Amino acid sequence: MKVVAFNGSPKQEGNTYHAIKMVAEELEKEGIEVEIIHVGNKIIRGCLACNACVRNKNEKCIIDNDEVNEWIQKMKEADGIIIGSPVHYSAIAGTMKSFLDRAFYVASAGILRHKVGAAVVAVRRSGGVNTFNQLNNYINYAEMLMPSTNYWNVIHGTAPGEVVGDEEGRQIMRVLGKNMAWLMKLVENGKETVKEPERENKRFTNFIR
Repeated sequence: MKVVAFNGSPKQEGNTYHAIKMVAEELEKEGIEVEIIHVGNKIIRGCLACNACVRNKNEKCIIDNDEVNEWIQKMKEADGIIIGSPVHYSAIAGTMKSFLDRAFYVASAGILRHKVGAAVVAVRRSGGVNTFNQLNNYINYAEMLMPSTNYWNVIHGTAPGEVVGDEEGRQIMRVLGKNMAWLMKLVENGKETVKEPERENKRFTNFIR
C-alpha cells in the first residue's frame, strides 16, 4: 500500500514537513510506502471555475502548465492521502489551497472515494483548528475515510523543526499514523468481504425560487 502526502508549506523542510514525517514514520513501520510532495513552493494558480474537468471527464484540470494533473494521478493511484498546511491568516496557505481547489474538483468525479485521507497542520500560535477544519472539508467532500487521533491534528512551532519539541503534538501525529495504517488495512482487507455502497450522482440545488 502507498500514501502520497502533500506539503503545502513554502518551506521544504519546515514544520509542516516534520508533522507529515511523524505520521509517515508510523505508516512506514506498518509496511506502507509514503511519498512526500512539496507543493507550497510552486507557482499554482487557482481554479478557473470553468467546469471543463467535469465536462471533459478526463480526470484533468484544463490548466496544464503546472504539476497539478500529475499529482491528481498520484492521488488516484494511492491508497491513502495526507494533506498538510501551515497557517496563513488562520487559513490554508494560498498555494496549497489553489492546488486543493483544482485537484479535489477534478476528484469530485469519484476517484478518491473511500480512500483514507488525513489532514495535518503546523502553526506558531493560533488558527490551527480553523485550518484543520478547512482541510477536512476537502476530504469529506470527496467521500474519503478519515482516521482520528487523540486531539486535533495540529502541532506547534515557529522555526523549522521546532515542532519536534511539542511533545503532545508529536503524540498526536504518532497516533494519527498508527490509526491511519490500521484503517487502510481494514479497507484493504474488507474489500473482498464487505460490499461497497454504490455511488450516488451528485444533486445540485440552490435557494433561488
